[in-house]
Amino acid sequence: MVFLCWSRPSPQEQQDCLRMCSSFNYDSKFRGATAKPLKSLKEDDELAKDGFSLNHARVLVGSGSEAYEKAKSALQTWRHFGFNWAFVDHKTPVQSGVKFCVCVKEFVPWLMMPLQVVYVNDARNPNKATASYGFGSGTLRGHLLAGEERFSIEMDENKQVWYEIMSLSKPAHFLSFVGYPYVQLRQKFFAHQSTNALLKHVTTSA
Repeated sequence: MVFLCWSRPSPQEQQDCLRMCSSFNYDSKFRGATAKPLKSLKEDDELAKDGFSLNHARVLVGSGSEAYEKAKSALQTWRHFGFNWAFVDHKTPVQSGVKFCVCVKEFVPWLMMPLQVVYVNDARNPNKATASYGFGSGTLRGHLLAGEERFSIEMDENKQVWYEIMSLSKPAHFLSFVGYPYVQLRQKFFAHQSTNALLKHVTTSA
């Protein structure tokens, strides 16, 4: 099943899509996998055997507590998806169990791809003055891919603020299987665009 829309999907159309997608389309043993460190994922033979590809990007977007809070707010309001060709309803709460659609325009039609927030991590270490915030979302039936993606913000001990995107994916539909090299290129393009959007938000004065 593929959810197509000839014009920009309305909130109602997105809700109709989500009502038809009640379950994840990848094995429960991999649920929450993207919460692990990158090194651990690279060494996980089970993921590779199951056909998952790893996509990762980590970019410096600022420094200091103010930059961290602005970047965290950007994730919570989906500004990292604020494009004319891809979006998530900015009113979607970032809470575990919440379902949402990533709407992507590919050529003429829009695609509505259903996901569910699997986990949210919000941590702060007062002793080291470090902090991190992130959430992972898993694909539901009706998504062209199977897997999970994490968006996170981290402030390290040097007060540098990093934006990280981590995803594990594999084809879940004939279309994505045939066009997977193109899908992987689009994932890298999205990471670049998303970083620019978040960087713009962080560096813009309130």
